[in-house]
Amino acid sequence: MAHIIVVGNEKGGAGKSTVSMHVATALVRMGHKVSGLDLDLRQRTFGRYVENRRGFLAQAELDLPSPELHELPEIEASTLRPGENVYDHRLSAAVAAMEPDSDFILIDCPGSHTRLSQVAHSLADTLITPLNDSFIDFDLLAHTDASGDKITGPSVYSEMVWNARQLRAQAGLAPIDWVVVRNRLGAQRMVNKEKMERAVANLAKRIGFRVAPGFSERVIFRELFPRGLTLLDLKDIGVKQLNISNVAARQELRDLIKALKLPNVTADF
Repeated sequence: MAHIIVVGNEKGGAGKSTVSMHVATALVRMGHKVSGLDLDLRQRTFGRYVENRRGFLAQAELDLPSPELHELPEIEASTLRPGENVYDHRLSAAVAAMEPDSDFILIDCPGSHTRLSQVAHSLADTLITPLNDSFIDFDLLAHTDASGDKITGPSVYSEMVWNARQLRAQAGLAPIDWVVVRNRLGAQRMVNKEKMERAVANLAKRIGFRVAPGFSERVIFRELFPRGLTLLDLKDIGVKQLNISNVAARQELRDLIKALKLPNVTADF
């Protein structure tokens, strides 16, 4: 059985596709077979990332390990059972097609609430939720009082994850390992950053997720996308000496892979 990793958050701009591509490519480079699926049918940032990689490697005549990108299959309406949702069927068919040849299936969800995203969350063995270091983003997980110190209740995204957990429990499946990844952290110690740290830690105990370190805000991530590259590919394309920022970014990726605690995975890069 392939281990299903879902990367989801109901807010755009949290770094989902960057996390998806780096986790998928890191796993492939460590010798695992990884299939990818982009459920953002409009923007397709993760899908474009993988396609950019394919195009660049062909142009540069390089052969680097890459995740295998799959598409949602089209389904004839006549094949649906009465009351069956077409998107449920398309997602089930896609996962069934990927599973035999995959150690991991990585599903990148859109930054909005959709039926596809909802169903994908219920399939997750590991759920990664990138979170910007901002109470605007935190509000999708939980509501706080005006000071930001007291959590007043769960919010829309947490409720969706709770529903996904209920569905898995009813189906007799293992619980979702939910990992919230704090992304785009600034270097300075600021009052708001410390408040966020406390709020995330308190909420983790309350609704049951783990907290993992993510990526700091770095120019390198924006530069890599057009060529479909990741931090792990730089030496392969002729970068002989990594600068301090790139070395630190690789360490952040290594720390993230370790924190995810994926089955049979050792961060050896």
